[in-house]
Amino acid sequence: MSDLFQDDPLTNQSASREETLRDDAPLADRLRPNNLSQVIGQDHITGKDGSIGRMVAAGKLSSIILWGPPGTGKTSIARLLAAETNMHYKPLSAVFSGVTDLKKAFGEAEKVAQTGKKTLLFVDEIHRFNKAQQDGFLPFVEQGIVTLVGATTENPSFELNAALLSRAQVIILNRLDHQALEDLLLRAETLLQRQLPLTDEARNAMIASADGDGRFLLNQAETLFSVQIDTLLDPAGLAKFLQRRVAVYDKSGDGHYNLISALHKSMRGSDPQAALYWLARMLVAGEEPLYVLRRIVRFASEDIGMADPNALTQCIAAKEAYDFLGSPEGELAIVQACLYCATAPKSNALYAAQKSSFKSAKETGSLIPPSNILNAPTQLMKDIGYGKDYSYDHNEDDGFSGDNYWPEGMDSVEFYQPVARGFERKIQERLDYWSELRAKKQS
Repeated sequence: MSDLFQDDPLTNQSASREETLRDDAPLADRLRPNNLSQVIGQDHITGKDGSIGRMVAAGKLSSIILWGPPGTGKTSIARLLAAETNMHYKPLSAVFSGVTDLKKAFGEAEKVAQTGKKTLLFVDEIHRFNKAQQDGFLPFVEQGIVTLVGATTENPSFELNAALLSRAQVIILNRLDHQALEDLLLRAETLLQRQLPLTDEARNAMIASADGDGRFLLNQAETLFSVQIDTLLDPAGLAKFLQRRVAVYDKSGDGHYNLISALHKSMRGSDPQAALYWLARMLVAGEEPLYVLRRIVRFASEDIGMADPNALTQCIAAKEAYDFLGSPEGELAIVQACLYCATAPKSNALYAAQKSSFKSAKETGSLIPPSNILNAPTQLMKDIGYGKDYSYDHNEDDGFSGDNYWPEGMDSVEFYQPVARGFERKIQERLDYWSELRAKKQS
Protein backbone atom coordinates (compact mmCIF):
# COMPACT_ATOMS: atom_id res chain seq x y z
CA MET A 1 0.00 0.00 0.00
CA SER A 2 1.78 3.12 -1.20
CA ASP A 3 -1.02 5.39 -0.07
CA LEU A 4 1.33 7.75 1.73
CA PHE A 5 1.39 11.50 2.11
CA GLN A 6 4.55 13.26 1.14
CA ASP A 7 3.39 16.17 3.27
CA ASP A 8 1.88 16.10 6.75
CA PRO A 9 -1.31 14.04 6.48
CA LEU A 10 -2.87 16.01 9.30
CA THR A 11 -2.68 19.25 7.35
CA ASN A 12 -3.38 17.83 3.90
CA GLN A 13 -6.56 15.85 4.42
CA SER A 14 -9.46 17.62 2.80
CA ALA A 15 -12.53 18.54 4.80
CA SER A 16 -14.63 16.08 2.86
CA ARG A 17 -12.41 13.17 3.80
CA GLU A 18 -12.28 14.26 7.45
CA GLU A 19 -16.06 14.22 7.44
CA THR A 20 -16.44 10.83 5.75
CA LEU A 21 -13.71 8.94 7.63
CA ARG A 22 -14.48 8.25 11.26
CA ASP A 23 -11.75 8.28 13.90
CA ASP A 24 -12.24 4.53 14.29
CA ALA A 25 -11.87 3.83 10.57
CA PRO A 26 -8.99 1.49 9.68
CA LEU A 27 -5.64 3.25 9.72
CA ALA A 28 -4.99 2.29 6.09
CA ASP A 29 -8.18 4.09 5.02
CA ARG A 30 -7.38 7.18 7.07
CA LEU A 31 -3.99 7.46 5.38
CA ARG A 32 -5.22 7.16 1.81
CA PRO A 33 -3.87 9.99 -0.38
CA ASN A 34 -6.07 12.78 -1.74
CA ASN A 35 -4.22 13.21 -5.04
CA LEU A 36 -1.65 11.38 -7.13
CA SER A 37 1.20 13.59 -5.94
CA GLN A 38 0.70 12.19 -2.44
CA VAL A 39 1.22 8.58 -3.51
CA ILE A 40 4.62 7.42 -2.29
CA GLY A 41 6.74 4.70 -3.81
CA GLN A 42 5.39 4.94 -7.37
CA ASP A 43 6.95 8.16 -8.66
CA HIS A 44 8.08 6.35 -11.80
CA ILE A 45 4.44 6.24 -12.96
CA THR A 46 2.69 9.06 -11.06
CA GLY A 47 5.37 11.73 -11.54
CA LYS A 48 5.16 14.29 -14.31
CA ASP A 49 7.33 12.12 -16.56
CA GLY A 50 5.54 8.91 -15.66
CA SER A 51 2.92 7.26 -17.85
CA ILE A 52 0.03 8.08 -15.49
CA GLY A 53 1.35 11.56 -14.81
CA ARG A 54 1.42 12.32 -18.55
CA MET A 55 -2.11 10.96 -19.05
CA VAL A 56 -3.50 13.15 -16.26
CA ALA A 57 -1.64 16.22 -17.54
CA ALA A 58 -3.07 15.65 -21.01
CA GLY A 59 -6.54 15.03 -19.58
CA LYS A 60 -6.81 11.87 -21.65
CA LEU A 61 -6.86 8.52 -19.89
CA SER A 62 -6.54 5.24 -21.80
CA SER A 63 -7.40 1.80 -20.46
CA ILE A 64 -4.63 0.45 -18.26
CA ILE A 65 -3.71 -2.63 -16.24
CA LEU A 66 -1.99 -1.91 -12.92
CA TRP A 67 0.31 -4.83 -12.16
CA GLY A 68 2.07 -4.98 -8.82
CA PRO A 69 2.43 -6.74 -5.46
CA PRO A 70 -0.26 -6.48 -2.77
CA GLY A 71 -0.47 -3.24 -0.84
CA THR A 72 1.28 -0.98 -3.33
CA GLY A 73 -1.58 1.45 -4.02
CA LYS A 74 -3.36 0.06 -7.06
CA THR A 75 -6.86 0.77 -5.71
CA SER A 76 -6.00 4.28 -4.56
CA ILE A 77 -4.37 5.15 -7.88
CA ALA A 78 -7.52 4.07 -9.74
CA ARG A 79 -9.76 6.14 -7.45
CA LEU A 80 -7.51 9.20 -7.78
CA LEU A 81 -7.34 8.83 -11.56
CA ALA A 82 -11.11 9.12 -11.75
CA ALA A 83 -11.10 12.17 -9.50
CA GLU A 84 -8.31 13.97 -11.33
CA THR A 85 -9.81 13.33 -14.80
CA ASN A 86 -13.40 14.11 -13.69
CA MET A 87 -14.72 10.65 -14.50
CA HIS A 88 -17.47 8.62 -12.88
CA TYR A 89 -15.79 5.98 -10.69
CA LYS A 90 -17.29 2.50 -10.74
CA PRO A 91 -15.36 -0.14 -8.72
CA LEU A 92 -15.82 -3.89 -9.04
CA SER A 93 -14.01 -6.86 -7.54
CA ALA A 94 -13.55 -9.91 -9.72
CA VAL A 95 -13.62 -12.00 -6.55
CA PHE A 96 -17.20 -11.05 -5.71
CA SER A 97 -18.62 -10.05 -9.11
CA GLY A 98 -20.09 -12.04 -11.99
CA VAL A 99 -21.67 -11.49 -15.38
CA THR A 100 -24.75 -9.83 -13.84
CA ASP A 101 -22.59 -7.28 -12.01
CA LEU A 102 -20.68 -6.51 -15.20
CA LYS A 103 -23.91 -5.94 -17.14
CA LYS A 104 -25.15 -3.57 -14.43
CA ALA A 105 -21.84 -1.68 -14.50
CA PHE A 106 -21.94 -1.30 -18.28
CA GLY A 107 -25.60 -0.20 -18.14
CA GLU A 108 -24.74 2.40 -15.52
CA ALA A 109 -21.84 3.62 -17.65
CA GLU A 110 -24.14 4.03 -20.66
CA LYS A 111 -26.54 6.16 -18.60
CA VAL A 112 -23.67 8.28 -17.28
CA ALA A 113 -22.40 8.72 -20.85
CA GLN A 114 -25.72 10.35 -21.76
CA THR A 115 -24.87 13.14 -19.33
CA GLY A 116 -21.60 13.73 -21.16
CA LYS A 117 -19.43 12.13 -18.49
CA LYS A 118 -17.15 9.13 -18.95
CA THR A 119 -16.85 6.18 -16.59
CA LEU A 120 -13.69 4.74 -15.14
CA LEU A 121 -14.44 1.07 -14.46
CA PHE A 122 -12.00 -0.24 -11.88
CA VAL A 123 -11.77 -4.04 -11.70
CA ASP A 124 -9.73 -5.34 -8.79
CA GLU A 125 -8.15 -8.81 -9.18
CA ILE A 126 -9.09 -8.70 -12.87
CA HIS A 127 -7.12 -11.88 -13.55
CA ARG A 128 -9.80 -13.83 -11.67
CA PHE A 129 -12.32 -13.22 -14.47
CA ASN A 130 -12.42 -16.07 -16.98
CA LYS A 131 -11.83 -15.69 -20.73
CA ALA A 132 -15.50 -15.13 -21.57
CA GLN A 133 -15.87 -12.47 -18.89
CA GLN A 134 -12.70 -10.73 -20.06
CA ASP A 135 -13.97 -10.78 -23.65
CA GLY A 136 -17.14 -9.07 -22.39
CA PHE A 137 -15.14 -5.90 -21.69
CA LEU A 138 -13.97 -5.48 -25.27
CA PRO A 139 -16.99 -3.86 -27.00
CA PHE A 140 -17.53 -1.39 -24.16
CA VAL A 141 -13.84 -0.45 -24.09
CA GLU A 142 -13.72 -0.09 -27.88
CA GLN A 143 -16.85 2.09 -27.95
CA GLY A 144 -15.44 4.30 -25.21
CA ILE A 145 -18.36 3.63 -22.86
CA VAL A 146 -15.86 2.74 -20.14
CA THR A 147 -12.19 3.34 -19.56
CA LEU A 148 -10.97 0.15 -17.96
CA VAL A 149 -8.48 0.19 -15.11
CA GLY A 150 -7.68 -3.34 -14.00
CA ALA A 151 -5.55 -4.31 -11.02
CA THR A 152 -3.69 -7.59 -10.72
CA THR A 153 -0.93 -9.18 -8.69
CA GLU A 154 -0.35 -11.78 -11.42
CA ASN A 155 1.63 -11.51 -14.63
CA PRO A 156 -0.86 -10.14 -17.22
CA SER A 157 0.93 -12.03 -19.99
CA PHE A 158 -0.23 -15.29 -18.44
CA GLU A 159 -3.56 -14.32 -16.89
CA LEU A 160 -5.22 -11.85 -19.28
CA ASN A 161 -6.51 -12.38 -22.81
CA ALA A 162 -4.32 -11.12 -25.63
CA ALA A 163 -7.28 -9.17 -27.05
CA LEU A 164 -7.77 -7.33 -23.77
CA LEU A 165 -4.05 -6.70 -23.33
CA SER A 166 -3.83 -5.22 -26.82
CA ARG A 167 -6.35 -2.56 -25.80
CA ALA A 168 -4.77 -1.64 -22.48
CA GLN A 169 -1.40 -0.36 -21.36
CA VAL A 170 0.28 -2.44 -18.67
CA ILE A 171 1.74 -0.27 -15.90
CA ILE A 172 4.03 -1.89 -13.33
CA LEU A 173 3.97 -0.79 -9.71
CA ASN A 174 7.06 -1.21 -7.57
CA ARG A 175 7.24 -3.24 -4.39
CA LEU A 176 7.55 -0.68 -1.59
CA ASP A 177 11.12 -0.41 -0.38
CA HIS A 178 12.31 0.07 3.19
CA GLN A 179 12.29 3.88 3.01
CA ALA A 180 8.74 4.04 1.65
CA LEU A 181 7.50 1.75 4.42
CA GLU A 182 9.37 3.80 7.02
CA ASP A 183 7.70 6.94 5.66
CA LEU A 184 4.36 5.21 6.00
CA LEU A 185 4.98 4.48 9.67
CA LEU A 186 5.99 8.11 10.23
CA ARG A 187 2.74 9.31 8.66
CA ALA A 188 0.77 6.96 10.89
CA GLU A 189 2.58 8.22 13.98
CA THR A 190 1.95 11.83 12.96
CA LEU A 191 -1.73 11.18 12.38
CA LEU A 192 -2.21 9.43 15.72
CA GLN A 193 0.27 11.68 17.56
CA ARG A 194 1.91 8.61 19.08
CA GLN A 195 5.12 6.72 18.47
CA LEU A 196 5.23 3.00 17.99
CA PRO A 197 6.59 1.24 21.12
CA LEU A 198 9.51 -0.32 19.24
CA THR A 199 13.29 -0.26 19.41
CA ASP A 200 15.05 0.66 16.19
CA GLU A 201 15.87 -3.01 15.61
CA ALA A 202 12.25 -4.07 16.14
CA ARG A 203 11.02 -1.30 13.85
CA ASN A 204 13.34 -2.51 11.10
CA ALA A 205 12.21 -6.09 11.71
CA MET A 206 8.55 -5.12 11.39
CA ILE A 207 9.24 -3.27 8.15
CA ALA A 208 11.14 -6.27 6.78
CA SER A 209 8.30 -8.61 7.73
CA ALA A 210 5.86 -6.53 5.67
CA ASP A 211 7.63 -7.75 2.52
CA GLY A 212 6.87 -4.53 0.63
CA ASP A 213 3.15 -4.52 1.54
CA GLY A 214 2.16 -1.15 3.04
CA ARG A 215 -1.36 -2.27 3.91
CA PHE A 216 -0.03 -5.19 5.94
CA LEU A 217 2.44 -2.91 7.71
CA LEU A 218 -0.31 -0.47 8.67
CA ASN A 219 -2.45 -3.29 10.01
CA GLN A 220 0.46 -4.43 12.18
CA ALA A 221 1.06 -0.88 13.36
CA GLU A 222 -2.63 -0.47 14.17
CA THR A 223 -2.48 -3.57 16.36
CA LEU A 224 0.43 -2.06 18.28
CA PHE A 225 -1.36 1.28 18.62
CA SER A 226 -4.47 -0.44 19.99
CA VAL A 227 -2.85 -1.64 23.21
CA GLN A 228 -0.95 -0.03 26.04
CA ILE A 229 2.69 -1.12 25.99
CA ASP A 230 4.84 0.37 28.74
CA THR A 231 8.29 -0.58 27.46
CA LEU A 232 9.78 -0.61 24.00
CA LEU A 233 9.57 -3.99 22.29
CA ASP A 234 12.75 -5.53 20.90
CA PRO A 235 12.60 -7.93 17.91
CA ALA A 236 11.97 -10.94 20.17
CA GLY A 237 9.19 -9.11 22.02
CA LEU A 238 7.65 -7.99 18.73
CA ALA A 239 7.71 -11.56 17.40
CA LYS A 240 5.78 -12.72 20.46
CA PHE A 241 3.27 -9.91 20.17
CA LEU A 242 2.65 -10.13 16.43
CA GLN A 243 2.28 -13.26 14.38
CA ARG A 244 5.04 -13.47 11.82
CA ARG A 245 3.87 -12.99 8.28
CA VAL A 246 4.45 -15.79 5.79
CA ALA A 247 6.25 -14.55 2.70
CA VAL A 248 4.00 -13.82 -0.27
CA TYR A 249 4.42 -16.76 -2.62
CA ASP A 250 1.83 -18.26 -4.94
CA LYS A 251 3.11 -21.70 -5.93
CA SER A 252 1.06 -21.63 -9.12
CA GLY A 253 1.65 -18.00 -10.03
CA ASP A 254 4.31 -15.67 -11.37
CA GLY A 255 6.33 -15.65 -8.13
CA HIS A 256 6.75 -19.41 -8.46
CA TYR A 257 8.40 -19.09 -11.86
CA ASN A 258 10.44 -16.03 -10.90
CA LEU A 259 12.06 -17.75 -7.92
CA ILE A 260 12.80 -21.04 -9.66
CA SER A 261 14.32 -19.02 -12.51
CA ALA A 262 16.46 -17.12 -10.00
CA LEU A 263 17.65 -20.39 -8.45
CA HIS A 264 18.46 -21.94 -11.83
CA LYS A 265 20.38 -18.91 -13.07
CA SER A 266 22.28 -18.49 -9.80
CA MET A 267 23.49 -22.10 -10.04
CA ARG A 268 24.33 -21.60 -13.72
CA GLY A 269 26.30 -18.49 -12.78
CA SER A 270 28.26 -20.48 -10.16
CA ASP A 271 27.06 -18.32 -7.27
CA PRO A 272 26.34 -20.83 -4.48
CA GLN A 273 25.45 -18.12 -1.96
CA ALA A 274 22.72 -16.62 -4.14
CA ALA A 275 21.53 -20.11 -5.09
CA LEU A 276 21.13 -20.99 -1.40
CA TYR A 277 19.14 -17.79 -0.84
CA TRP A 278 16.64 -18.50 -3.62
CA LEU A 279 16.38 -22.14 -2.56
CA ALA A 280 15.62 -21.01 0.98
CA ARG A 281 13.08 -18.46 -0.25
CA MET A 282 11.10 -21.22 -1.94
CA LEU A 283 11.31 -23.83 0.78
CA VAL A 284 10.54 -21.38 3.60
CA ALA A 285 7.51 -20.13 1.67
CA GLY A 286 6.13 -23.64 1.36
CA GLU A 287 7.26 -24.77 -2.09
CA GLU A 288 7.04 -28.52 -2.64
CA PRO A 289 10.63 -29.80 -2.03
CA LEU A 290 10.33 -32.48 -4.71
CA TYR A 291 9.49 -29.80 -7.29
CA VAL A 292 12.71 -27.98 -6.42
CA LEU A 293 14.64 -31.25 -6.59
CA ARG A 294 13.23 -32.03 -10.02
CA ARG A 295 14.50 -28.71 -11.27
CA ILE A 296 17.95 -29.28 -9.74
CA VAL A 297 18.12 -32.76 -11.30
CA ARG A 298 17.28 -31.23 -14.65
CA PHE A 299 19.97 -28.60 -14.07
CA ALA A 300 22.57 -31.33 -13.47
CA SER A 301 22.10 -32.55 -17.04
CA GLU A 302 21.26 -29.27 -18.77
CA ASP A 303 23.96 -27.00 -17.35
CA ILE A 304 26.65 -29.41 -16.09
CA GLY A 305 26.25 -32.60 -18.08
CA MET A 306 29.47 -34.43 -18.79
CA ALA A 307 31.62 -31.65 -17.34
CA ASP A 308 30.89 -33.39 -14.02
CA PRO A 309 28.81 -36.55 -14.49
CA ASN A 310 28.72 -36.99 -10.71
CA ALA A 311 26.35 -34.00 -10.43
CA LEU A 312 23.43 -36.10 -11.64
CA THR A 313 24.38 -38.87 -9.19
CA GLN A 314 24.43 -36.35 -6.34
CA CYS A 315 21.00 -35.04 -7.29
CA ILE A 316 19.42 -38.49 -7.52
CA ALA A 317 20.98 -39.34 -4.15
CA ALA A 318 19.43 -36.16 -2.72
CA LYS A 319 16.03 -37.24 -4.02
CA GLU A 320 16.40 -40.66 -2.40
CA ALA A 321 17.54 -39.07 0.86
CA TYR A 322 14.55 -36.74 0.88
CA ASP A 323 12.17 -39.61 0.14
CA PHE A 324 13.70 -41.51 3.06
CA LEU A 325 13.86 -38.67 5.61
CA GLY A 326 11.11 -36.26 4.58
CA SER A 327 10.99 -32.66 5.86
CA PRO A 328 12.76 -31.00 7.49
CA GLU A 329 15.69 -33.46 7.79
CA GLY A 330 15.71 -34.35 4.11
CA GLU A 331 15.94 -30.71 3.04
CA LEU A 332 19.63 -30.78 3.96
CA ALA A 333 20.17 -33.21 1.07
CA ILE A 334 18.49 -30.71 -1.27
CA VAL A 335 20.90 -28.04 -0.04
CA GLN A 336 23.80 -30.41 -0.74
CA ALA A 337 22.61 -31.03 -4.29
CA CYS A 338 22.14 -27.30 -4.84
CA LEU A 339 25.64 -26.49 -3.61
CA TYR A 340 27.21 -29.30 -5.63
CA CYS A 341 25.58 -28.04 -8.81
CA ALA A 342 26.38 -24.39 -8.13
CA THR A 343 30.08 -25.16 -7.58
CA ALA A 344 30.49 -27.75 -10.37
CA PRO A 345 32.11 -26.91 -13.74
CA LYS A 346 29.42 -25.85 -16.22
CA SER A 347 28.72 -27.09 -19.72
CA ASN A 348 25.61 -27.07 -21.87
CA ALA A 349 27.26 -29.29 -24.51
CA LEU A 350 25.02 -32.21 -23.57
CA TYR A 351 21.90 -30.01 -23.75
CA ALA A 352 22.96 -28.57 -27.11
CA ALA A 353 23.71 -32.08 -28.40
CA GLN A 354 20.22 -33.25 -27.44
CA LYS A 355 18.56 -30.32 -29.19
CA SER A 356 20.52 -30.61 -32.41
CA SER A 357 20.33 -34.42 -32.59
CA PHE A 358 16.56 -34.42 -31.98
CA LYS A 359 16.14 -31.81 -34.70
CA SER A 360 18.21 -33.87 -37.12
CA ALA A 361 16.26 -37.03 -36.27
CA LYS A 362 12.98 -35.29 -37.12
CA GLU A 363 14.38 -34.09 -40.43
CA THR A 364 15.94 -37.44 -41.48
CA GLY A 365 13.55 -39.88 -39.80
CA SER A 366 13.16 -42.16 -42.85
CA LEU A 367 16.85 -43.04 -43.24
CA ILE A 368 17.78 -46.60 -42.23
CA PRO A 369 21.07 -47.68 -40.61
CA PRO A 370 23.87 -48.98 -42.89
CA SER A 371 23.54 -52.70 -43.64
CA ASN A 372 26.65 -53.70 -41.67
CA ILE A 373 25.03 -52.74 -38.36
CA LEU A 374 21.52 -54.03 -39.11
CA ASN A 375 20.30 -56.81 -36.86
CA ALA A 376 20.13 -60.22 -38.58
CA PRO A 377 18.18 -62.66 -36.37
CA THR A 378 17.11 -64.88 -39.33
CA GLN A 379 18.97 -66.60 -42.18
CA LEU A 380 16.92 -64.67 -44.74
CA MET A 381 18.11 -61.40 -43.29
CA LYS A 382 21.68 -62.62 -43.40
CA ASP A 383 21.22 -63.69 -47.01
CA ILE A 384 20.10 -60.23 -48.09
CA GLY A 385 23.11 -58.59 -46.45
CA TYR A 386 21.97 -57.60 -42.97
CA GLY A 387 25.02 -57.43 -40.71
CA LYS A 388 27.48 -58.20 -43.53
CA ASP A 389 31.03 -56.97 -42.93
CA TYR A 390 30.23 -55.83 -39.38
CA SER A 391 33.44 -55.35 -37.39
CA TYR A 392 33.29 -56.49 -33.76
CA ASP A 393 35.27 -53.71 -32.08
CA HIS A 394 36.61 -55.89 -29.27
CA ASN A 395 38.42 -58.03 -31.84
CA GLU A 396 40.09 -55.04 -33.46
CA ASP A 397 43.39 -53.45 -32.59
CA ASP A 398 42.91 -50.77 -29.91
CA GLY A 399 39.34 -52.08 -29.47
CA PHE A 400 38.22 -49.73 -32.22
CA SER A 401 37.04 -50.62 -35.72
CA GLY A 402 36.41 -47.16 -37.14
CA ASP A 403 33.33 -48.41 -39.03
CA ASN A 404 30.70 -46.08 -40.42
CA TYR A 405 27.53 -46.00 -38.32
CA TRP A 406 25.66 -43.27 -40.20
CA PRO A 407 22.78 -43.78 -42.66
CA GLU A 408 23.68 -43.96 -46.32
CA GLY A 409 23.58 -40.50 -47.82
CA MET A 410 24.07 -38.71 -44.50
CA ASP A 411 27.41 -37.31 -43.42
CA SER A 412 28.47 -37.59 -39.80
CA VAL A 413 27.53 -34.63 -37.61
CA GLU A 414 29.24 -33.43 -34.44
CA PHE A 415 26.18 -32.98 -32.24
CA TYR A 416 28.19 -33.28 -29.04
CA GLN A 417 31.04 -30.78 -28.73
CA PRO A 418 32.62 -30.89 -25.26
CA VAL A 419 33.89 -27.76 -23.59
CA ALA A 420 37.37 -27.44 -22.14
CA ARG A 421 36.09 -27.55 -18.55
CA GLY A 422 35.87 -30.25 -15.94
CA PHE A 423 35.65 -33.87 -17.03
CA GLU A 424 34.81 -32.84 -20.59
CA ARG A 425 38.47 -32.01 -21.13
CA LYS A 426 39.22 -35.73 -20.84
CA ILE A 427 36.24 -36.59 -23.04
CA GLN A 428 37.59 -34.30 -25.74
CA GLU A 429 40.93 -36.13 -25.53
CA ARG A 430 39.11 -39.43 -26.10
CA LEU A 431 37.21 -38.03 -29.06
CA ASP A 432 40.42 -36.69 -30.58
CA TYR A 433 42.08 -40.08 -30.08
CA TRP A 434 39.25 -41.96 -31.80
CA SER A 435 39.18 -39.38 -34.60
CA GLU A 436 42.85 -39.99 -35.33
CA LEU A 437 42.37 -43.77 -35.30
CA ARG A 438 39.35 -43.51 -37.61
CA ALA A 439 41.32 -41.36 -40.06
CA LYS A 440 44.16 -43.93 -40.12
CA LYS A 441 41.83 -46.89 -40.71
CA GLN A 442 39.96 -45.07 -43.49
CA SER A 443 43.15 -43.94 -45.26
